[in-house]
Amino acid sequence: MKIIIVGCGKVGTTLVQELAAENHSIVIIDTDAEKLEEVGNMLDVMCVEGQGESVAVLRDAEVESCDLLIAMTRSDEINLLSCLLAKKLGAKNTIARVRNPIYADGINLIKDDLGLSLAINPELAAANEISRLLRFPTAIQVETFAKGRVEIMKYAIPEGSVLHDLRIHQLRTNLKTTVFICAVERGSEVFVPTGDFILRAGDVISFVAPIRVANDFFSKVGAVASKIKNVLILGGGRITYYLTKKLLESGLKVKIIEIDIDRCEELSELLPEAMIIHGDGTNNHLLHEEHIENADAVLSLTGVDEQNVLMSIYATQQVQDAKIITKIKHFDFDDVLKGMPIGSIVYPKHITADRILQYVRVMQNSWDTSMESLHRIVDDRVEALEFRIRQNSLVLGVPFAELNIRKGTLVACITRDGKTFTPTGKDSILMGDTVIVVTTHKGISRLEQILDDETV
Repeated sequence: MKIIIVGCGKVGTTLVQELAAENHSIVIIDTDAEKLEEVGNMLDVMCVEGQGESVAVLRDAEVESCDLLIAMTRSDEINLLSCLLAKKLGAKNTIARVRNPIYADGINLIKDDLGLSLAINPELAAANEISRLLRFPTAIQVETFAKGRVEIMKYAIPEGSVLHDLRIHQLRTNLKTTVFICAVERGSEVFVPTGDFILRAGDVISFVAPIRVANDFFSKVGAVASKIKNVLILGGGRITYYLTKKLLESGLKVKIIEIDIDRCEELSELLPEAMIIHGDGTNNHLLHEEHIENADAVLSLTGVDEQNVLMSIYATQQVQDAKIITKIKHFDFDDVLKGMPIGSIVYPKHITADRILQYVRVMQNSWDTSMESLHRIVDDRVEALEFRIRQNSLVLGVPFAELNIRKGTLVACITRDGKTFTPTGKDSILMGDTVIVVTTHKGISRLEQILDDETV
């Protein structure tokens, strides 16, 4: 497909890299000539210098023949205008990043008028991810499938765990659990394990399970955390606003520490049920005055990565049983952060990129199965994909024992008539099923591509 990306910031550059790797024809529009030159030298893409809301610039980028325009500048208004003009000039589909909470409720009302295919709000998406993490405090990462019926979770096996030295196939017999372990991180290695794989303390496992089964699993491995009731948030930005609204609606108590007095007053008006504290979240005296030790969860959500890391490390030392979550804006220091005591890490820009990649793959897919969702797990080395079977397909009705599935690929579970199960060799995929696939192969956009001898 031909894809135009307006705005070459961190997310834009990540999208360029990901989409170019999947053999799409990419055109970048940006006002920064040096940035364009840098990306152009690194990747085989076309670069156009100028404003994305300029008709002349869009025509220079040949917008009339593009399949998708993605507007990712810092300005919501420029993004929306770029999409509107692109659609009027012939672009087939458009995506805009829209971050201002003012637009959150109204954007869906005018999507059709703007010719907008999709609006992405990174802060709202990050708030939703943090909310899921707070529902499962023991998990490092939580992703949702099958309209909330199934979760994929990441869990670190501690020393002394009943999982140590256990073969994966023994989970069903020894622990009477049906969770499906689909990936294991051991040091720098990543495994898509078979049933004979032996788990070790220190492994980080990713598993797929319905919510009830996941809770039962955590109980059986002795990893039950107390329900979160009191949340301390450091930083009062947009993510904090969206998240606090959700938490208050769920009956949680929320305290926010924000250094900007004007923002404090604004939050007090927007979130009257939350406690807003004017102060510096990096000040340990203030944290103790506000009883950080009583918090069930401490969230470091300021706009400065370094502050968030330091505050989360400090919180880990002060409240050992609390759920710690750290927001990180930049991708550059993943290796440094890995293993640091900062709890669960949330990357809003990763979430945005994943959602757009999912949309692009759905656009590619004119076959018999449609992709419902895509999540990249295990430091983006493994993809978890959800497909809905809508029409006749090569995989339909064939027992799994007879399907030649590619190495590094697992069918984690099937949801059928509202019930979720892990398939055996005797099971097969039926019309209307939702199928979750976990794979180390990138770029899969339809279910038939899990077959090693694909002929479609």
